[in-house]
Amino acid sequence: MGYYRFLENENITVSELVRRIAVDCQLRVAEKHVLAISDSSEINLQSHLGRLSPAGLGVVGNNTDVGFYIHPTLVLDGESGFTLGLSTIQLCSRDIDHADKYERGYKNLPIEEKESYKWLASASESQKCFEAGRAKMGTHIGDRESDLFEEFATVPNKNNHLLIRACQDRRLLGRSQSLFDYLRGATM
Repeated sequence: MGYYRFLENENITVSELVRRIAVDCQLRVAEKHVLAISDSSEINLQSHLGRLSPAGLGVVGNNTDVGFYIHPTLVLDGESGFTLGLSTIQLCSRDIDHADKYERGYKNLPIEEKESYKWLASASESQKCFEAGRAKMGTHIGDRESDLFEEFATVPNKNNHLLIRACQDRRLLGRSQSLFDYLRGATM
């Protein structure tokens, strides 16, 4: 009962909960090489529609069911694998009458207006958490959805690396070979 009262308290906001979670994570990252693992999940609430207020909800992947998306970043100690917390959490929903990517001209939109921007935002918020907590190094880990030029162009620096499951066959710097061709030759 106390948990439900907590969630229904008007003084509790999602942004404040996310901020407190990040602050808690900051306290654990000092002088550590940390792994920041991000991914998205679809939360489908269609079966609970009669018991929920639809405010703040939208549609999920099938474009008819009600729900939202959550994109958390789990932080682990890079040496022990021990969980240190969450550096950031993003929640988003699609408007019920949202246009598809072709109608929106998705390829021509700036990255900040694309759903894939969540990867850059997660890395940026995680970097703030790591800097404030004095982490030694951060390695940002994502699946092939995070294989974005903008992420490679903005995230890596002396204290932050990327480990991304490749989706795009990119040309390697200073070589005429593509990534996939290079890897094919290296495994033979």
